[in-house]
Amino acid sequence: MTTLYDIKIDSLQGKPIQLSDYKDKYLFFVNVASKCGFTPQYKELEKLHQDYKEKLVVIGVPCNQFGSQEPGTSSEIEEFCQVNYGVSFLITEKVNVKGAAQHPLYQWLTSKDLNGKKNSSVKWNFQKYLVNPEGKLIDYYLSITKPLSNKITKHIV
Repeated sequence: MTTLYDIKIDSLQGKPIQLSDYKDKYLFFVNVASKCGFTPQYKELEKLHQDYKEKLVVIGVPCNQFGSQEPGTSSEIEEFCQVNYGVSFLITEKVNVKGAAQHPLYQWLTSKDLNGKKNSSVKWNFQKYLVNPEGKLIDYYLSITKPLSNKITKHIV
């Protein structure tokens, strides 16, 4: 069975990210977009990253599948995140989070057959998935759930 740590994904700069490097930490995946009503959540995501970086890795995953709200190139996305929100957490390459060309990361996050916990579908930008230090899905949170919500932070102990 494929584990989360077997999945390959590149950074926004095109370098391979080894998810296995983050074993023993919580992983927090968020499909992000620069032109969305939820885009200001980048600020809370950065605070979450700063407050919990000893235990948690925040990973932004750009996606252009919802209202074409992430049309930029990798360099445009990177500049937007740094200039507007001072983002220092990890951002991946732009991927599809649903549909026929769904990235393997999101196949794992959304399929109970793969993650062993529950099925879900990505409804909009800034949907969040929390994975425990053993690589097991804890839960997912819809876009309206703020990154610093107790629903999320209570798991990071």
